[in-house]
Amino acid sequence: MAQIKDQYDGLVIGSGIAGMQAALDLAGQGFQVLLVERQPSMGGVMVGLNKVFPTLDCSSCICTPRMAEVAHHERITLLTYTEVQRVAPLDPGFRVTLLKKPRYVIEEDCIGCSLCELACDVFVPHEFEYGLGARRAIYIPHSNAIPQVAVLDPEHCVFDGNCAKACPKDCIDFAQLPEEYTVEVGAVIVASGLQITPMNAKGEYGGGKLVNVMNPLAMERIQSSNGPYGHVLRPSDGKIPKSVAYVQCAGSRDASIGVPYCSRVCCMYALKQAVLIKHELHDTDVTIYHMDIRAFGKGYEHFYRRAVAEGVRVVKAKVAKITEAEDRDLILRVELIDEGSRVADIRHDLVVLSQGLIPGWHSGAALPTKEARDGFFEVPELATQPARTTVDGIFVAGVATGPKDIPDSIVEAGAAAMEAAMYLDRTRVGRAAEVSATGA
Repeated sequence: MAQIKDQYDGLVIGSGIAGMQAALDLAGQGFQVLLVERQPSMGGVMVGLNKVFPTLDCSSCICTPRMAEVAHHERITLLTYTEVQRVAPLDPGFRVTLLKKPRYVIEEDCIGCSLCELACDVFVPHEFEYGLGARRAIYIPHSNAIPQVAVLDPEHCVFDGNCAKACPKDCIDFAQLPEEYTVEVGAVIVASGLQITPMNAKGEYGGGKLVNVMNPLAMERIQSSNGPYGHVLRPSDGKIPKSVAYVQCAGSRDASIGVPYCSRVCCMYALKQAVLIKHELHDTDVTIYHMDIRAFGKGYEHFYRRAVAEGVRVVKAKVAKITEAEDRDLILRVELIDEGSRVADIRHDLVVLSQGLIPGWHSGAALPTKEARDGFFEVPELATQPARTTVDGIFVAGVATGPKDIPDSIVEAGAAAMEAAMYLDRTRVGRAAEVSATGA
């Protein structure tokens, strides 16, 4: 683990694609940056994706070089598995209290050899694979993790000492405790990322209960070459699905579940996944049930038309409920809008719910900023100053301000870094003038 200093020019909260870009842009202007991530590895949601729309470029090929650049940047200090407890305003700048959670592994000694992992006999569902794969009670978060340092899960560890015996560096420390740090920073950039709406948000769809009703991020992992299956298979029985359905707006545009807004990316990630299913399984029928398709970005309309041309069925319909047949197939009660609102029961092998985006972090009392009604950080001048919050010196980027795609997140990260740099320059001048006036 890098040595933590008492002072930094900037603090970046969150190391997804927006947080990494903001840290790199700020450090590139000569500022010292502390990048804090609450997970054991950096990379956020993007590092677990398969490909990006509309180009179908490899997501990891975009994300992992940035991760490596951040990890090796001389002006960026990376602190993973750490929570921001409080950001208190100073004049100028902020005093930040951080809590580093115990890995039960001495980070600076761990060489990422995975021998501890191989020695562990406890298997539990893997969070990175959305429960479709397994991990040990001590594990490296995933194959692209940075840092490549093991973390022990005390909830499932049986403390038999096998991992400690296997470790060639003697770096397993069962007595490790949380560590608190206090640092002073000149500016803060919040890039706290996203979560998707809960699978059970709409109980009539059976999410979280019916095993073949899938989370869209789990489908990303299934479609990834380094995912839990390596192929598109049905979770219940390993069957190659012959009929796949996507249900749009399954977690957004619905005031009854507290998410009245459009999440912007759901139509496009469904189209992307549908195209990739057709590429792998040419004879599989893929149907997207939607209220309307929102293809708003550069090249998105063209990609929509490409998906239709390649055999993806796009049906204007409302899905009322999903039930399970005896063979674990799924029966969708569907109102077909373009057929005079005819109601039909349609059978599919596999269903993916297009869940919406919600804030990845509610700061509560940790930050002096305000949240908007939708739970994202409030931005008073969104059209002209999209990175500025209600507190001078605290800036936001990416999905912290609302749903958006990867290109827009990267652009906003650059804007937040530039705003932070200008703020730091202004406050440095103010300090110099104050010192001159007092004769100190």
